[in-house]
Amino acid sequence: MSKLEVTNFDIAQYLDNKEVIAEYLSQILVDGDMDELLEALGNIAKAKGMSQIAEETGLGRESLYKTFHKGTKPKFETIMKVMQSFGVKMQVSA
Repeated sequence: MSKLEVTNFDIAQYLDNKEVIAEYLSQILVDGDMDELLEALGNIAKAKGMSQIAEETGLGRESLYKTFHKGTKPKFETIMKVMQSFGVKMQVSA
């Protein structure tokens, strides 16, 4: 009998295209939990590379790391810049 090895799940490994990223964010936004949204944005930024996100948004890497921490209150403009760098946009439907 062989031993099973347990590894940590890292969602960033699966966030490799716009459609997956859009669906991931859509599911998070359904609940409306800001901390979950910030965590999700951080996961996507990790997948794309924080340096690339910083370059595309014009925001500093350190600022971005702080933005994605639980309990922070980033500006809407910052969230929109980050989402645009992912190649997705927010949409509202009834």
